[in-house]
Amino acid sequence: MTKGRCLCGRVSWRSKSVPTGAAVCHCGQCRRQSGHVWASAQVPQAELSIVGEPKWFRASETAKRGFCPDCGSFLFWQGDGEDEVSVSLGSIDAPTGIELEKHIFTSDKGDYYKISDDVPIRS
Repeated sequence: MTKGRCLCGRVSWRSKSVPTGAAVCHCGQCRRQSGHVWASAQVPQAELSIVGEPKWFRASETAKRGFCPDCGSFLFWQGDGEDEVSVSLGSIDAPTGIELEKHIFTSDKGDYYKISDDVPIRS
């Protein structure tokens, strides 16, 4: 069982599955919403249980983002029609046992930092 929550605890979640596909997203939307980059991994929607009511924001014509309406923690991302939900790695209760697998949308990354780890880059 994997568990996570927002900063204030109003919204929490759990999944029977261990999140997979851990990625750091460098796109402009993630940077604006999180303040830098956003790290997430996916769980099957059918195995995700959310306690509390996140606010969902339609960030584009193809996806929505879920966050706590009180503290603003960015918790979820889901593409339209997808059977998986991306959950914030920062929201997961430690220890996670998860390792980053890739950097994504690196062509849109901010000009104020360099990617300097050994995690594969997948633009």
